[in-house]
Amino acid sequence: MTEYLTIHDLMVVARRVVRGELAVRDTGILAAAVARPRTSVFGEDAYPGVWEKAAALMESLGRGHPLIDGNKRLAWTATWFFLGLNDKPLRTPLDEDAAEPFVHDVVQGHLDLPRIAARLADFA
Repeated sequence: MTEYLTIHDLMVVARRVVRGELAVRDTGILAAAVARPRTSVFGEDAYPGVWEKAAALMESLGRGHPLIDGNKRLAWTATWFFLGLNDKPLRTPLDEDAAEPFVHDVVQGHLDLPRIAARLADFA
């Protein structure tokens, strides 16, 4: 069974990764991002696997910009927290030279959801 994040979880993550004071720009975007991985259509999961669910979360947080500052850090960290909850932990050491441009590509809309999911799996 898939474990999902809550808005409270996202706020805990955000407080840890944002430098300085945490300022939420839009709580509706946070709520939508946390709900997106759970989405179902006609009783079927819109995002069938954990990698697709993680990709949906990352894309929603990164592209939606729910915070004033720290959206990329929140998207990356919340995604790995979600994956860790679902037995897909981050491989260490992290290849930061690959991770940073990947996150930028997600935020800028250069990758579709299947490619985001595949790239996330490469980091595990």
